[in-house]
Amino acid sequence: MVKERKSLSDAVMRRFMTDPDSIQVDQPSATIALTAIKLPVRRQPRRYFDPEKMSQLVASVKEHGILEPVLVRPLGDGNYELIAGERRFRAAQQVGLSQIPIVSRDFSDHEALQVALMENLQRDDLNPIEETEAILELLAIALDTTLEEVKSVIYQSANAKNRGQELKENVSLQLEKVESCLSALGRLNLESFRTSRLPLLNLPSNILEALREGKLEYTKARAIARIKDEQHQDELLQQAIAQNLSLNEIKVRIKAVKPDTDQLEATPEQAWISRMSEITKRLKKSKDWGDRKKRERITKLLDELESLTGEM
Repeated sequence: MVKERKSLSDAVMRRFMTDPDSIQVDQPSATIALTAIKLPVRRQPRRYFDPEKMSQLVASVKEHGILEPVLVRPLGDGNYELIAGERRFRAAQQVGLSQIPIVSRDFSDHEALQVALMENLQRDDLNPIEETEAILELLAIALDTTLEEVKSVIYQSANAKNRGQELKENVSLQLEKVESCLSALGRLNLESFRTSRLPLLNLPSNILEALREGKLEYTKARAIARIKDEQHQDELLQQAIAQNLSLNEIKVRIKAVKPDTDQLEATPEQAWISRMSEITKRLKKSKDWGDRKKRERITKLLDELESLTGEM
């Protein structure tokens, strides 16, 4: 029998919810028509369902039914929006159940997204991309800002540390919240999240899709992404998936194709490096450092450049 992990961790939820005591999911459940449950219009945190594990869950539901209620919120028209428990909901659909047990709560949009994200992070089969995206969204909620701003805060922290500088007060306060949230989740610290997880979001779309679908480990994905030629990259990606290549085998094949791709990529890369070297020489020779506006503009551009290169 397939049993899903405990839905929500109260200890972690308290770090994200404004009023944690208002959210209890162990209240008595009701049973409603399966057709009365609608998937959210907003994007659900979960994107991929492993076919084998879904088959196991469907077999369990056929034999035992739905043992744990799904979490929903009322829509006001006799229907309900699914918040957590999408695997159980889809398994019930496949089995052909007409009724499903629910726990209904009047969540706001903000709370519904938080709970859905936290539920997603409790899964045993969470892959690195899903985990990274869910954590990033939770951090954006905790900071009441955008995903890009969260990434910017993390990169600003690293840049300031490398230069031996202090962070601005507002950025420092945001960083404290980021570190507190990551600590509460107990999965990754700030440095490991920045260096090993955020770069995953910059991977090519075909590699990201393979990661989301659980077809490839993220260490292999990052290795394959180093090939710049799209055709060679996609060929190796398909080989790695079809032949279940090890990381060492992938690296051997990368070396076999990299001379060609390096030659293709050498010209633009060398041009960028040459331009940066030339700019550095000019800055060293410049005597016009009295212009405050010019200094501030250069500092801002350097910060942006460091942030961008930190994401590469």
